[in-house]
Amino acid sequence: MRVKRIVANIQTSDLAAAKRFYEDALGLEVLMDLGWIVTYGSGEMALTQISVATQGGSSTPLPDLSIEVDDLDEALLRMKNAGFPIVYGPADEPWGVRRFYVRDPFGKLVNIVAHAPHEERDGG
Repeated sequence: MRVKRIVANIQTSDLAAAKRFYEDALGLEVLMDLGWIVTYGSGEMALTQISVATQGGSSTPLPDLSIEVDDLDEALLRMKNAGFPIVYGPADEPWGVRRFYVRDPFGKLVNIVAHAPHEERDGG
């Protein structure tokens, strides 16, 4: 047996608010819409991961979700333009990521993160 996918489920009665954050501002695609549940994602293969932690790093609160993007500056601009307040960062972290925290419409703390290019992480 192998795990093929992990899906985060967020309870809400406001699917339109989810669309504004996850589709409009973050740019995810609707993968499934049954009227009572909407699943967002991208056409790219995602890694199957689950993290457990005592804090969010750099003495920040532990985020509910972490979403990796390829262009952090664009993600930051889109969140600001959509009116979602940035609650941490953007910050260049000592473990080789650049990130910011934003709250989704349901109060979930979302870590938007981009990994530094490989050569920067290796120090050269």
